[in-house]
Amino acid sequence: MIYLELFWTFFKIGLFTFGGGYAMLPLIREEVTAHEWMSTSDLINFIAVSESTPGPFAVNISTYVGMTVGGLGGAACATFAVVLPSFLVILLVAVFYDRFRRSRLMEGAMTGLRPTVVGLIAAAFLSIGKDVFFSNGFLVDASFLVSAGIFAVMAVLAFRKKHPILLILLSAGIGVAAGYGLGL
Repeated sequence: MIYLELFWTFFKIGLFTFGGGYAMLPLIREEVTAHEWMSTSDLINFIAVSESTPGPFAVNISTYVGMTVGGLGGAACATFAVVLPSFLVILLVAVFYDRFRRSRLMEGAMTGLRPTVVGLIAAAFLSIGKDVFFSNGFLVDASFLVSAGIFAVMAVLAFRKKHPILLILLSAGIGVAAGYGLGL
């Protein structure tokens, strides 16, 4: 039963999310916490892991949730389900590419979808940011200051086009050092 539930949940996530993994975050968070498959804190930790490991974000996070909930079979179901809608849509688009490319209906749909995707990404940023920066409530403590400091340094380095692997390694190192130094 859990395999069917995982498949259906991640199929819906894959089917109704446009804009990639970040745009999926609000829906993933809603579904995972509603099913009580993991806590928000655990999900946020794995979002960080998903971003730090090779492969598409949606595949990484669906595999992790599936593995946590249903073992290897759950991981396979969730992963297959989240990529299946994209595969089918891309297959359809490939078959009818010329007709879609020149369609005013398609252009209109894309014009409407672009700001929605940005909004979903912003909502995910704000929602997860609240849990990262204010995990102890709206309290400015050492944890908040470390998180804000790491965020600021990484944002500056990212805008200076530093390699993402450097950012990941540097932020992990700062987090480890801060964790040991401040007892976080």
